[in-house]
Amino acid sequence: SPFAIKRFKQEWPVVKKSGLYLVAAALTGVALFNTFVYIAAHYTTAINLALIGTTSSPIFAVILSAIFLKEKIGPLKMTGMILCIAGVVYLLCKGDFQNLLALRFTAGDGWALLAAFTFAIYSPLVRKKPTGISSINFLFVTFWTGVLLLLPAFLIGVFNGASIQWTPDLFLIILYLGVGTSVISFLCWNKAIGHLGSGRTALFGNLIPVFSSIEAAIILHEKFTTVHVISMLAVFTGIVVVNLEKKE
Repeated sequence: SPFAIKRFKQEWPVVKKSGLYLVAAALTGVALFNTFVYIAAHYTTAINLALIGTTSSPIFAVILSAIFLKEKIGPLKMTGMILCIAGVVYLLCKGDFQNLLALRFTAGDGWALLAAFTFAIYSPLVRKKPTGISSINFLFVTFWTGVLLLLPAFLIGVFNGASIQWTPDLFLIILYLGVGTSVISFLCWNKAIGHLGSGRTALFGNLIPVFSSIEAAIILHEKFTTVHVISMLAVFTGIVVVNLEKKE
């Protein structure tokens, strides 16, 4: 808010004209996506959540971008997408594809699939952002609209006795989620969509489990194996291949 309020005032006429569009972006990218992810995490395993969310959202985004934005799915983009998905799946099944047979899908997996689908809708919407609205103002409006959309559900939870047990750790977690994975990540993601298109940008989401593995090795001292190296090479190669294709 402190950084965007000036732009908001300057761009208010465009914002006012784009009200329905901004509500749709806030509903899919802020309210529904985050809610579905957090619900899913209560009912499914971490590996299922990562597998479904990471691999399905880029596929949805590429397909939706091709349908609504006429972004071409050329042979290089298709090859890169397959390489990215193969790398992620290889990482999640720990180098043995037989482990996929042991996966069990639950209602939580359905929530994860819904989260991936709603975010895949959000990405093409960002590509259609009105030129008179700056990136920081777009976040400002969609975040606050998302808050208002979630407010009724929040109030229902409060009235039904839901309470938050505040601790220093919880405060830092929420601070990171608000600043890191929301403001900074969304801003970078939206700018990337403006330069690369939603379909191509979506494939970079496959880097999430790769970076998570590296961070787990550094911060949590978890073992970093050849499985991680092979997965990283497949995902990075896939992204390079996608970006070899001429932007439409």
